[in-house]
Amino acid sequence: MFFIDTLEVAGLGNRSYLAGGERTAVAVDPPRDIDLVIAAAARHGVRISHVVETHVHNDYVTGGLQLARIAGAAYLVPAGARVSYQRVPVSDGDRWDIDAGAALGLRALATPGHTPHHTSYVLEENGTAVAAFTGGSLLIGTVGRPDLVEPRLTEQLARAQHASAHRLADELADDTAVLPTHGFGSFCSSSQATGASTTIGKEKTSNRALTDDVDAFVADLLAGLDDIPAYYAHMGPANAAGPAPVDLTPPALADAEEIAARLAAGEWVVDLRNRVAFAAGHVAGSLNFEAEGQLATYLAWLIPWGKPVTLLAESAEQLAAAQRELVRVGIDRPAAAATGDPTRWARGGEKLAAFPRATFADLAEHTAETVVVLDVRRDSERSVGFVEGSVHIPIHTLHHRLHDVPEGQVWVHCAGGMRAAIAASLLDAAGRDVVAVDDTFDAAEKAGLTVGTL
Repeated sequence: MFFIDTLEVAGLGNRSYLAGGERTAVAVDPPRDIDLVIAAAARHGVRISHVVETHVHNDYVTGGLQLARIAGAAYLVPAGARVSYQRVPVSDGDRWDIDAGAALGLRALATPGHTPHHTSYVLEENGTAVAAFTGGSLLIGTVGRPDLVEPRLTEQLARAQHASAHRLADELADDTAVLPTHGFGSFCSSSQATGASTTIGKEKTSNRALTDDVDAFVADLLAGLDDIPAYYAHMGPANAAGPAPVDLTPPALADAEEIAARLAAGEWVVDLRNRVAFAAGHVAGSLNFEAEGQLATYLAWLIPWGKPVTLLAESAEQLAAAQRELVRVGIDRPAAAATGDPTRWARGGEKLAAFPRATFADLAEHTAETVVVLDVRRDSERSVGFVEGSVHIPIHTLHHRLHDVPEGQVWVHCAGGMRAAIAASLLDAAGRDVVAVDDTFDAAEKAGLTVGTL
């Protein structure tokens, strides 16, 4: 008998896996906070004998190196990956015994495309494939994007991605489980996953990498590529160099005076509370990145890399969860933190700042007035529909383009409210009169607003 545990890294839209038998197990693409993997192994009463990477990741910092060292495990990394540490170089066709008692083995299968060295790993029981850890290659209903390594290689890697998907489909039985790392909200995916689980057989009927010819597939894939989060530029080098061990101890606590001093110094003070609470009252100059949203993705995308960040949280538990999310993308140690009520974060006598929230129906009542409608969605979202007359500045560029926002009261919207809240906090911190549209974009046309298309 064998087991496969799926470890969700929901904030980044990724998954990691622990698979094993009675005594030993293999960890696949582990997150940086490796205590999650160690706890899973402890629940099964197994030792981690192997840690494997499908590729050098571009969207998060791996915990593989530290996990292998702590567990005394073999660290398997594709031979073509240029890394600065000792590892077991993996080549196509290599095999390892994972658990003798369960007759469990692992076989490497070269699947370039997401990266040139990308490798999938086939889990075999008594020599029969039962699952394939496909990393950023074959995902659920889609594939990993091929444009994260080098722009000049993008089309070549897209064609390799098509070939790799077909290799998996040709060499594995239809009932083989497909277990990807990306595709559940990750920007490493060329589009989002269409389900929670899949098999080779299901992908043969639904994945365009397997239903379309290579030219049609490549054309469609390249046309659909979206913006790359800025922090991705730092993830690959960190993983190639060997990430430092994680430190999740609580940061130093800051009082109101220190928070004010950090704001005055130009540092980022990030309020983790939900957007409703933030809009109702917050420290002037602080920024709102909801702990319940895609905190790591959007904070790492927007913040100037290396800038000190102070976290303001409702509770110690919320703060600890945010720290865990942020170390996964290389934001290792908050400069300071505070918990509790926002009235304790502002200096005595200073009023909390606030701004109104609204719906698209509210906006429809103001279209005759002099207001600025600011759309902070991505280009791909705007191309299928936008409010006529709106200004378009994607959220990940707004902090550099505040001067491009026209004068007047700014009604800012996205597709659902989270990014609009981030944008509203940026504008509010810059002294603008702002209204956060906390509504789904589908409601815009229903509210009577004119929606155009590109």
